[in-house]
Amino acid sequence: MLNFLSHNETETIAIATDFAASLQAGDVVALSGELGAGKSVFSRAVMRALGVSDEALPSPTFSIIQEYDGRDCRVAHMDWYRLHDGDEITMLGVHDYFQSPWICLIEWAERADDLLAETAIHVSLACVDGDLDKRSIEIRTVALKSRA
Repeated sequence: MLNFLSHNETETIAIATDFAASLQAGDVVALSGELGAGKSVFSRAVMRALGVSDEALPSPTFSIIQEYDGRDCRVAHMDWYRLHDGDEITMLGVHDYFQSPWICLIEWAERADDLLAETAIHVSLACVDGDLDKRSIEIRTVALKSRA
């Protein structure tokens, strides 16, 4: 488990950028945190670091899944906030994104944690001490999966 304290959005972006360097096709990143905790900021920084060049990178709150081309991978950015259960999420075909060539970033993954493999990487973000800029960021992996 890795723990970080970010004092501002710039530091959060730097942490996400460094984290992205460890990702490879087939990785699933489950992001959790309250509204405004920085899940979308973190996700956008990871996508930029993976080579996604699209300008806006909007949160997929209404489209649920956004697909992008990165360097040496495809990136799926999902937001499960408006979904209610695993059955509803499964019907969207999300499992297709849990394998190469995809790197999958899922905001509000706790809506259906049971759909994720135990190898999913969990990133939790939380505001600290009521400070609007400060974030606690925890990254949990399963022994960083044996990378071949």
